Parts: sequence; structure tokens; C-alpha cells
Amino acid sequence: MATDIKYRISATATGGREGHSKTEDGAVDVKLAPPKALGGSGDGVNPEQLFATGYAACYLGAMKYATTQDASLAKVPGDATVKATVGIGPRSDTGFGLAVDLEVHLPGVDKAEAARVAEAGHTICPYSHATRGNIEVTTTVV
Repeated sequence: MATDIKYRISATATGGREGHSKTEDGAVDVKLAPPKALGGSGDGVNPEQLFATGYAACYLGAMKYATTQDASLAKVPGDATVKATVGIGPRSDTGFGLAVDLEVHLPGVDKAEAARVAEAGHTICPYSHATRGNIEVTTTVV
């Protein structure tokens, strides 16, 4: 499975979870700090927050795109939202693992049809491709 890359961006982190990260174009420039739940100060952004914001935005965009590729799908309304909740914790074998819960809200769209749109989004979203088979991702249509 080849990917025809159309865009690349680099980010450099220093100090690990208690440090700093910045994209090469300067659009993202954040102080990093572990959350209080993991023993940190919580005085900064953590990688899970960045992952949650990225996945939520990308997945919503993928659902919108899916409806342009399949006319049988309901259109995604302008006030649609995706809430991505990213969890982190120790794995039973070694290290740490992630889990993601996606909450899809498509106002005015029948719940069964919204579920079809949500599933179609997973077939397009690169975050969904990257996580499939690697971490638990649950999707709930509300």
C-alpha cells in the first residue's frame, strides 16, 4: 500500500513530556508538561491533547469528504462535531498505551444514517488508518 504524500510538516521536541515542541513553520509552538493525573504539573500542553485535537478535526473532515465520494450518504451539517477523548495508561505487558473514544454529533441526521457516515469516515481518515489494529478506538453517534 503506497501513499502519494502531498504534504509534510516537521516538528521538533526538546525535553520530552516536560519541554517544548514547535513545528518548522512556527504555526504550532507549545510548552509541554505532563498532566496532573500522570504526576506532572499540568502547566502546559501534553501529547494526548494534541492527538485528541488532531484526530477530532481530521475525522470530521474525513466524514465530510466521504459524503462527496458517496452520494448515498447524508451530508455532514455545518454544526457537526466530533469529540475525541484520548486516554493513556500503563499496558499490562510494558510501557504505556492509548485508547480513543470518538463521539460524533450530526444534528438533524437520522442516527442510523449518521452511523453510516461515521463508518465511512473511518475508511478515509488517516488517523483511523494509523490506529486500526494498534489501539482501541470506539465510535459513538449521539
